[in-house]
Parts: sequence; C-alpha cells; structure tokens
Amino acid sequence: MSVGLPGMRGIDHIGVTVPDLDEAERFFVDVLGAELIYTLGTKQADDDWMQVTLGVHPRTVIREIRFLRLGNGSNLELFKYDSADGQADEPRNSDIGGHHIAIYVDDLDEAREHLRIHGVEIMGEPVASQRSAEGQRWLYFRSPWGMQCELVSFPGGKAYERSSPRRLWNPARPAE
Repeated sequence: MSVGLPGMRGIDHIGVTVPDLDEAERFFVDVLGAELIYTLGTKQADDDWMQVTLGVHPRTVIREIRFLRLGNGSNLELFKYDSADGQADEPRNSDIGGHHIAIYVDDLDEAREHLRIHGVEIMGEPVASQRSAEGQRWLYFRSPWGMQCELVSFPGGKAYERSSPRRLWNPARPAE
C-alpha cells in the first residue's frame, strides 16, 4: 500500500468566500499585486447538487468566481455566494476552520510600509521567529472585510535548513 496521495504536486489554489468581489479584487490586485486571470459566472441548482458537492444549503447560489495568481505561489479563487441560510462571520485563527493567507515578501519592512500607505489594518509589530524558524520575520494584517493575512520573510533562510535534508517550499526559490 502506498503512502500519501498518488500524484500529489502541491497546492493549486486557495478558495475564499468574500462579501464583495470588486472590493476583494481591488485589494488583492491593486494593494497586494495579484493578477486577475479569469472569471466564472453564476452556478445554481434545482436539486441537491450544492449540498452534496459543496456542503452548502441546496438553494445557495454562487454569483461569481474570480481566479487570481499570486506571484510565484498558489492561485486564489474568490467566491461570491448568495447563501440561502445566512453566512457566519470570518473565523478567528483559534476557531475550527480558522485560517490565514501568508504571502512571502523579500523585505518585510518595505511591504509593511506599502500596506500602511494603502490604509490596510496592520496587526501589531513584526515578530522575529525563534528555534527552527529563526531567520524568519512575520506580521499579520487584515483585508478590508476582516480576513487575516500574513507577511512572511526569511531572505537568509531559516535555522532548520542548516540540519534538515528536506526543505519547505520557498516562493523566493521555487525550483529548490
């Protein structure tokens, strides 16, 4: 019996439901530098397809989906749903299903200043990681609708790299 998912290569995309697609696109494209690649129109069903396939109320409607590319890393899929049974608030990191999108930057301080100039809510001050992640700095910020994101940078590498034969994928050096 083989171990792991056959043919697995990595993350293709991260899907995020947003309250306003135009606002989300402006944020990811104009502020963060993503590139809009394509869009998909409305998807709704008169049967139980939405419930069976996506785990949502069967009368929920996907109004539109927009696909963006984030630099050298994963793609981003933005959804606008009309949820037939309401929508919950954005989860915190400590909630089940809590999440954040971490974006690698070459210079964390320059990127933080860029976010500040664009009026983005920055959460605290940069943090210098320790132990195996020493060499990394990171900082959380929020999208206009409250989704947590992170800037992360480790241009000189992380401490674990000195002794580990395997490395985490690095968007600054994708071929390694």
